[in-house]
Amino acid sequence: MALEITSLNVGGIRAAMRKGMDSWLKATAPDVLCLQEVRAPAEVLEPCLPGRCNYQSVSLVKGRSGVAVSSLLPVARTREGLAGLAGLEQLDTHTGRWLEADLSLEDGQELTVVSAYVHAGEVGTERQGHKIDFLEAMTTRLAALAAEGRNTVVCGDFNVAHRQADLKNWKGNLKNSGFLPEERAILTSWFVDLGWVDVGRALAGDREGPYTWWSWRGKAFDNDTGWRIDYQIATPGLAARALDFRIDKPERYDARWTDHAPFTVVYDLPGFKPA
Repeated sequence: MALEITSLNVGGIRAAMRKGMDSWLKATAPDVLCLQEVRAPAEVLEPCLPGRCNYQSVSLVKGRSGVAVSSLLPVARTREGLAGLAGLEQLDTHTGRWLEADLSLEDGQELTVVSAYVHAGEVGTERQGHKIDFLEAMTTRLAALAAEGRNTVVCGDFNVAHRQADLKNWKGNLKNSGFLPEERAILTSWFVDLGWVDVGRALAGDREGPYTWWSWRGKAFDNDTGWRIDYQIATPGLAARALDFRIDKPERYDARWTDHAPFTVVYDLPGFKPA
């Protein structure tokens, strides 16, 4: 049966729901929803996602970051905090940027889904150092997850465009965070050295875009001057079962309720039956 998994940076769940996310959610009802930048505690998130199993990792800094996994499937267990999971305690903890959830399938198997939010970064500042540290910690954790041999998908806003095809104005961003050689090299190591598959690129093929983020400023949205920074990367066995994808870009600028667009992948997953 087909299982739909959506990755989405909401830019604050309160504002997104107020501007139209509720209508999108009712219309699409993805089986699994991985959220980034939730920026809200559980008592706010729960009423926004009724009838679902909702788990989240909240930042200790109020109103910042926050990731969540919202599922129509039962959740067997969750793990949060990349620092501890990667064994790198020097990372900032309790930042609301990493949450793993093991979902129970009908046949007794499990599917591991991760919601991740990588730092935006800024060249020449501490923020860029935090971003590189986080990406390197992801490398450590991805190696461990791959070694476990289970079906796993990591969804999220990685704040890195991997290839020239992943952003419209790549020439103008060669020295900017989000398209730096060292950032892109880390993603390459995941796909080449660790065997993870960039599902969005595999399904879209070798073409420009499709983008998932557009600046609020200027005519970026109208001109489709975007970035593909929202990913689903999967272990090979699961990636091979990816059937299709969609990016729910609004038709008009004034219909936007986040600066990202929901990125959904449909997987043919044995043992899954829709509710």
